[in-house]
Amino acid sequence: MGFLHDAVIFLVAAVIAVSLFKRTGLGSVLGYLVAGVAIGPSAFAFVSEVDSVMRFAELGVVLLLFIIGLELQPSRLWQMRGHVFGLGGAQVGLSTVLLAAVALAFGLSPVAALVTGFALSLSSTALAVQVLAEKNQLTTQPGRIAFGILLFQDLAAIPFLAVLPLLGTHAEPAQQGTFGLGLLKVLATFAVMVVASRVVLRPVLKAVAALHSQELFTAFALLVVAGTAVIMESIGLSATLGAFSAGVLLADSEYRHELEADIEPFKGLLLGLFFMAVGMSVNLSLVAKHPALVTGLVVGLLLVKSAVLFGIGKLKTGSTLGALRLAISTSQGGEFAFVVFGLATSTAALTQDMSQLLVLVVGLSLAVTPVAFTLFERLLAPRLVPKKEEKAFDTLVHEGEIPVVIAGFGRVGQVVGRVLMARRIPFVALDISSEHVDFVRRFGNKVFYGDASRLELLEAAGAAKARLFVLAIDDVEKSIEVAKTVQKHFPHLTLVARARNRGHAYELLALGVTHLMRETFVSSLEMAGDVLTLMGMPSSEVTRTLAGFRSHDEALLMDSFQHRGDVAKLQERAKQARAELEKLFEADAQEQPK
Repeated sequence: MGFLHDAVIFLVAAVIAVSLFKRTGLGSVLGYLVAGVAIGPSAFAFVSEVDSVMRFAELGVVLLLFIIGLELQPSRLWQMRGHVFGLGGAQVGLSTVLLAAVALAFGLSPVAALVTGFALSLSSTALAVQVLAEKNQLTTQPGRIAFGILLFQDLAAIPFLAVLPLLGTHAEPAQQGTFGLGLLKVLATFAVMVVASRVVLRPVLKAVAALHSQELFTAFALLVVAGTAVIMESIGLSATLGAFSAGVLLADSEYRHELEADIEPFKGLLLGLFFMAVGMSVNLSLVAKHPALVTGLVVGLLLVKSAVLFGIGKLKTGSTLGALRLAISTSQGGEFAFVVFGLATSTAALTQDMSQLLVLVVGLSLAVTPVAFTLFERLLAPRLVPKKEEKAFDTLVHEGEIPVVIAGFGRVGQVVGRVLMARRIPFVALDISSEHVDFVRRFGNKVFYGDASRLELLEAAGAAKARLFVLAIDDVEKSIEVAKTVQKHFPHLTLVARARNRGHAYELLALGVTHLMRETFVSSLEMAGDVLTLMGMPSSEVTRTLAGFRSHDEALLMDSFQHRGDVAKLQERAKQARAELEKLFEADAQEQPK
């Protein structure tokens, strides 16, 4: 019952906290962290085995790195070498030097200062990726730079962890002599992984996939990740590096998407557990004893790393907004810091008290980042968005009689225009998106930038002498506004309108517009006809079926229009219409010759 008891506590805390924080816009990561603090030893102490939870939860970070590796084909990784090794190397190097200098100023020994500076220079891949993804910033230029820097940090942590035992006062001379041998062992392991991924892993994946057992494939996917991580740990390297390497080696395999889909649910849950474990590890008693010191260290860490990241972002993007997003999202401490501090304590490179203090600082920095990023996006980012210069509407020069005016030159308007051009029927097209106008003009389309609801623009476009007005605007409110303007000032024009949906159609009908094209209705009928044909129905029967359905639905539209404000009546009429349609087809079938 102990495991189930703890599982229930974790699930209840996660559901409550994450729901609250997501609803308030602060993100799921902070919810997990607060939930961990609440159930941990520093608060209600519902769960006390923090170390065991942390060891299990680190599998979430392992799975995250595996999925990141799957997204990085070797060719793409090579293309990112500037971000990874250039910008990532600059960030880790500068941050380590500055933070180590601060540590020295606090009286730490050179070795302890180096360990502290490097560990605090690392950021949380799990948190930064999650925060950027939740705000749809991961694919932006600052997001890509952050990803490259985080990737370099993960790679840089590996050799440092290998060297760290040699820096402590408990390191033995024999250890130093075996460093070269250990390096050879690492290189040999990578070589074996490359060969095994081609010769062994892919054939086995193919064999497992051929059994068509989803559960078995999922189990094998987890085995690949966990097995690679265990192999790497057995030679003294990081499990996350092993998982990342396995992902990269499988990135160009035909099973990449299947592996990612199978791993994703486990990754999400275990990452949540990892953040809760981080929250549980926060020692609130230290905050109570030394509030000024702890606050100063957290703020100092965020400021030093933010300054370095802002400088890198500004130089690379030239954008203050982008540089600030990079700085805020990636300035926290990272999960590798917990590993570094733990190993440094065991080798006496750091004292136990100092290690506990630094773990608290990293944990609090993780909690601060989601709040800071959310506040930045809400309050400051909108003020920093560069204002677009308003482009003046095009000046139309009247070119004689133009029989057709098209308002809205998107998906629908362009098709109408192409057909008219094919039949050599002149027209004027108007669209309110300057970017869209510039784009379609490249392909020889005669389209002008302007707001079709403006009377002077319609007059300049020749609406007074035109015969037809094609209303193909995507925005429902703007479409209705243009329809009203046209009917008021150009009542002679025949209005042919595009309706986005049934509600839009009702509004146009209310204005007296009868030539309606419901956006997906005709294409849906054509698809239904293809389905009936592929089911073996004769073409004559398909045509009759579609014609009957179309006639019935158009009649239903006009009938429902009379009750558009009465939801109950509309529901009742829809049920009647279905019954009528079924009887119609039944009668039609009985009339056909046997």
